[in-house]
Amino acid sequence: MREHDDRRGLRLPPWAGRNFRLLVGASFVTGIGNSGATIAAAFAVIESGGSATDVGLVAAARTLAMVVLLLVGGAVADRLPRQRVMAVANTANAVSQALFAALVLTHRATLWEMAALTAVGGGAAAFFSPAAQGLVMATVDPAHAGPAFSLYRLATNASNVGGAALGGALVAAFGSGWVLAVDAAGFAVAAAMRAAIDVPHAPREAEPGGMLGELRAGWRVVAATSWLWGIVLQFSVVNGMFGAVEAVYGPLVSREQLGGAGPWGLALAAGGVGTACGAVLMMRWRPRRMLLVGTLGVLPLALPAVALALVLPAWALAAVMFAGGVAIEVFAVNWMLALHQEIPEDLMSRVAGFDWLGSVALSPVALALAGPAASAFGRAGALWGSAGLIVLLTLAVLLLPDVRRMERASAAPAAAPAPAPARDGTVSGPAL
Repeated sequence: MREHDDRRGLRLPPWAGRNFRLLVGASFVTGIGNSGATIAAAFAVIESGGSATDVGLVAAARTLAMVVLLLVGGAVADRLPRQRVMAVANTANAVSQALFAALVLTHRATLWEMAALTAVGGGAAAFFSPAAQGLVMATVDPAHAGPAFSLYRLATNASNVGGAALGGALVAAFGSGWVLAVDAAGFAVAAAMRAAIDVPHAPREAEPGGMLGELRAGWRVVAATSWLWGIVLQFSVVNGMFGAVEAVYGPLVSREQLGGAGPWGLALAAGGVGTACGAVLMMRWRPRRMLLVGTLGVLPLALPAVALALVLPAWALAAVMFAGGVAIEVFAVNWMLALHQEIPEDLMSRVAGFDWLGSVALSPVALALAGPAASAFGRAGALWGSAGLIVLLTLAVLLLPDVRRMERASAAPAAAPAPAPARDGTVSGPAL
C-alpha cells in the first residue's frame, strides 16, 4: 500500500485530497469547454447573418448579466454550501448551452435568443465566481494554500489556452453548434463533480435586513479595508486598459504593422504559456510580504502596451506578453492568499462579489472607448496612456501601508496540534 501511495504522489502532491482533485478536475473540464464555446458563440452569430456589432451585443449580454447579479451571487454563496451553488450554476450553464446548440444545429437561432441564452450563462457565472473564490481553501490544509491556489490556477489557465486552440479547430471541422453541445456536456459533468465535493458548511445567522443587510455587511468590510478597496479600484481600470490592448489595439497593430494576425496569435500564446509558468513558480515561491510582491507583479502588465506603441518585432512582443502572463499569476496567487488570510470566512463570497464587480464593471466601457481614444490621441498615444494608467495606479496602491507591510501568516499542517482551528481552516479576518 505504501508503494502505491508513493506512486500516486508522483502525479499529485500528497495534500491534494479527493475534494481538491474534484474541484481542479471540474475547473479543467469547464475551462476546456468554455474557451472553445466563446469562439463558437461568435461564429454562430456570424453564421446566422449577424454583423460585428451583433457579435459584440451577444458578448455584452453575458457581461451585463454578470455585473447585475454578482453581488447577489456573493451573498447567496455565503449563505449556502458553496459547492452546491457552483453545481447549480454549472447546471444552468449546461441547460443554456444545450439550448443554444440546439438552435444553431437546427438553423433556427435568432439574435435575441442567442443574447438571452448568453445572458443566462453570465448570470450563472455571477453566482459561480464568488462561490469558487471561497471554496479552494476549504478543500486543503491552510499550510498548503499557496501551492493549492497555484495548482488550481495552473489547471484553469492550461484548460483556457488548450480550449481556445481546440475550439477553433473544432468549429472549423464540425461547426459551432457541435462545439456548444460539447460545452453543455462538459458543464453537466462539472456540475456532478462539484456536487460530489464534501466540505463542512456551518450555517450562519441571517443578517438583519435580509439580502440587503448581508450585502451591507460585505460592503462594510470592503470599505474599511484600505488594501482591499484600493486594489479593487486599481483593477477596475487595469483590467479595462489591458482588455483594450488585448482585444482592440493588439490585433490592429499586428494586422497593419507586423504582417497579419499571426504575430498577435503568437503573442497571445506566449501570454498563456507565461500564466502557466507563473503558476508553477508560485507553487514553490512563498514570499513573506505577499501583497507587496503581488502588487509589484502588476507593473509588467504595462509592457504589452509599450511594445505595441513602439511597434516592436513579433519576438519582442511575445516576450513581453510572456512576462505579463508570469506577472499576473504572481499577483493572482498572492491576492487570493491575502483574501483568505485577512477576510472572515463567512464573508468571503460577499467580498469576492464586490471584488469581481469592481474588476469587470469598467471593462465594457474601456472597450467601447478604445476606438474613440485612438481617434482622439492617435493609436500610439492611446497605448502610452494605457501603460501610464497601469503604472500610476499600481504605484498609488503601493503607497498604502498595509499593501507594503502585510506578511504571510504561518500555518501548521492539520496533523500538528493547533488550538481550536476553524472548520474550514481559514484565518480570522482583521479587526475592523
